[in-house]
Amino acid sequence: FLETTAYFCMKPKMGEKEVSPHSFFSIWHEFSSDFKDFWKKENKLILQERVKEAEEVCRQKKGKSLYNIRPKHDSGIVSKNSSNT
Repeated sequence: FLETTAYFCMKPKMGEKEVSPHSFFSIWHEFSSDFKDFWKKENKLILQERVKEAEEVCRQKKGKSLYNIRPKHDSGIVSKNSSNT
């Protein structure tokens, strides 16, 4: 524990000789809670951006036809009968 507090450069409060676990973990708890909240917000923003990109790709693909529609030619029995009369 003391090595960890030294690594994070924690100094004891006034009147204390060493950093107490309570003071260290209360700060650590605040940090980890804030980090978790920011992490969730950032992931939500990234997800929204990806959804927008996917919607744009879908719109672009829908704009382009995957097949060509050719005009209908008169052929067959009905067109032959109507042209003879």
